[in-house]
Amino acid sequence: MARKTHHVLPKSTGGWDVKKGGAERASKHLDTKQKAIDYARTISQNQGTELVIHKKDGTIQNSDSHGNDPFPPRDTK
Repeated sequence: MARKTHHVLPKSTGGWDVKKGGAERASKHLDTKQKAIDYARTISQNQGTELVIHKKDGTIQNSDSHGNDPFPPRDTK
């Protein structure tokens, strides 16, 4: 089963896009990366998806799971 994702991606003409995984069009375009991350995190938490944050060059910077994490952390007891 493929995981559901939301991505924060740089736009070549400037600014940052928030896209659902597999979508062709952005759901929202924002001026700053931080605004895009904040917006995407809210959506990701509401929909229980993985949030993937990209760097300016398009590579993955960070990801956060807000749903069924396939590799949850072990308890630290």
